[in-house]
Amino acid sequence: MTGTQQSVVLVGATGLVGAECLRQLLADPAFGRVVVLARRPLEGVPPSPRLAAHVVDLEHLEPRADLLAADALICALGTTIGNAGSKERFRAVDYGIPLSLATLAAARGLKHFLLVSALGANPRSRVFYNRVKGDLEAALAALPIASLTIVRPSLLLGARREFRLGESVAKRFAFLMPGKYAAVPARDVAAALVRYAKDDAPGRRIVESSEMRR
Repeated sequence: MTGTQQSVVLVGATGLVGAECLRQLLADPAFGRVVVLARRPLEGVPPSPRLAAHVVDLEHLEPRADLLAADALICALGTTIGNAGSKERFRAVDYGIPLSLATLAAARGLKHFLLVSALGANPRSRVFYNRVKGDLEAALAALPIASLTIVRPSLLLGARREFRLGESVAKRFAFLMPGKYAAVPARDVAAALVRYAKDDAPGRRIVESSEMRR
């Protein structure tokens, strides 16, 4: 898209990829309005006349669904089964919330939904985590949204605010990962999301981890 500024909603801005997305969106004049929906206030983000941050209940967003009226919506929300506490809660967060966001936004004219999924996402996977991600991708593809971009990063590199033991151990051996399994910096994942949001091309695309590494 050229010649006009875009509006974008960002969900997950307090996470590793989401925080980098927010930084890059605010640095890019192509985005005239950046709306952040989060479960807690943003910290350490310089004020900007283009930024509107709202603290909301993401699992009960219907009363504030008008906040989703935008050109694009980037969903970088995600948790772990350990942090969620159970498989059911994990699915509620990683499947239920993104699908609800996309459904509500589609009803308000959203043109482009962008999702941070995961390497190996597949609704037929034997791995619960990958199966949930695959189920979400399939459900999103069925919605009436002109453009759907799904990025599938492998192990993310970057400084998280929260400690994840499994991820910390994996990072020690990241250099051994071959090809598409190689770790990818969160800033590169965010750059891919921002680039695709700005291009705003119609259709559905899946961007694998190897395509995002600079």
